[in-house]
Amino acid sequence: MSKLTETFTNIFKIQELRDRLLFTAALLIIVRIGSHVTLPGVDAVLLADTIKKSSENTLFGLYDLFVGGAFSNAAIFALGIMPYISSSIVIQLLGAVIPYFAKLQKEGEDGRKKITQYTRYGTVLISMLQASGVVVKLTHTTAAGGLPIVPMEVQGFWFTFSTMIILTSGTIFMMWLGEQITERGIGNGISLIIFIGIIARFPHAILDGWQLVMGGSRNLIVELVIFVAMGFIVAGVVLVTQGTRRIPVQYAKRVVGRKVYGGVTQYIPLRVNTAGVMPIIFAQAIMFVPQIVFSFFPESEFMNELSTDWFSYTSWTYSIVYALMIIFFTYFYTAIAFNPKDVADNMKKQGGFIPGIRPGAHTAEFVDNILTKITLPGSIFLAFVAILPTILMRAGITPGFASFFGGTSLLIIVGVALDTLQQVESHLLMRHYDGFMKSGKIRGRRM
Repeated sequence: MSKLTETFTNIFKIQELRDRLLFTAALLIIVRIGSHVTLPGVDAVLLADTIKKSSENTLFGLYDLFVGGAFSNAAIFALGIMPYISSSIVIQLLGAVIPYFAKLQKEGEDGRKKITQYTRYGTVLISMLQASGVVVKLTHTTAAGGLPIVPMEVQGFWFTFSTMIILTSGTIFMMWLGEQITERGIGNGISLIIFIGIIARFPHAILDGWQLVMGGSRNLIVELVIFVAMGFIVAGVVLVTQGTRRIPVQYAKRVVGRKVYGGVTQYIPLRVNTAGVMPIIFAQAIMFVPQIVFSFFPESEFMNELSTDWFSYTSWTYSIVYALMIIFFTYFYTAIAFNPKDVADNMKKQGGFIPGIRPGAHTAEFVDNILTKITLPGSIFLAFVAILPTILMRAGITPGFASFFGGTSLLIIVGVALDTLQQVESHLLMRHYDGFMKSGKIRGRRM
């Protein structure tokens, strides 16, 4: 404990690191404040008793988890950062099918800036679309006794227009905050915004379980067993997906003047899950789309049937589609993050080769084959953890407790925490301070 205390003390001895941490904390506080500022024209009192109950056991309830309760508060940050993530997915998919975007991805810093700009444009469009869906849901939601949470005299063009502008502006502002955290703070800003939103729901998840225990619906021992079991499952998935397969690379001996280069064996570490938790975030962003579309047709029986029976958060259809999308995005993001052809070309230029494999195309094919095989179990583990809340809710666990402790939330929390601690560790080691671990390395996850 004294070692850990000393490490935290060292963090605040480094002025740059201290400033970065305080800057990050200040911006995250702004995010939380915006999650409690209700939209103009919405009756906050009726809202508190209506929206939260109507979205508790639905996909909107999970969305509310990702935005830290802002959706159920009908807050100015109700859309969260998810439109930005959806836009990022679209742009990256375009890079796989449209040559222009594929070219931008290979142009280095200039290409990255253009892609970022296109992502921002896409965020505005997606935010406007989702904001219009939120307006429809708010204007068609009534409290007990038939009272609308948006008074009839308020509803109309100006309420719709102003709400769409406010929600879209809120998302753009959060996107800017995330970029500022990444640039001037600690950790990945977008990931930390999702992280802090999930953490904010922790007291609600505990309260749900405690109320059931006090009401006699649950046994305290059973709740504790479920909690510990979820912790072990997530810890196991983290350990499995952080495993690596090392490929030996032999570098031929070269003599230049009086110096000898090469003649040693090094290893290429291939992770079981190169993509980290990004496949879950990507797949979840896509799975929110059908519900947004359904919200435009609140009086359609067909759309309501699709929403409640086929794309409900607790339906098997949702779970199967969600799991398949996670597997797809695991391979897709791995292909973006790790290119076997580039690895083979670099090895060839440096005089390296894999024993028994010809340099060039054969090496790229060999590495790609191994990466494909080891990515499969990692993607299946991620998919299983992601649909675990559905299984728990069908078993009778409360939605709040299942969503928070079911796996997806814990994986994101662990992944973002490790990534952030890794950056803190790097700052400490650069200034010759001891880190959180004796070896000085924390294995972070890519976000």
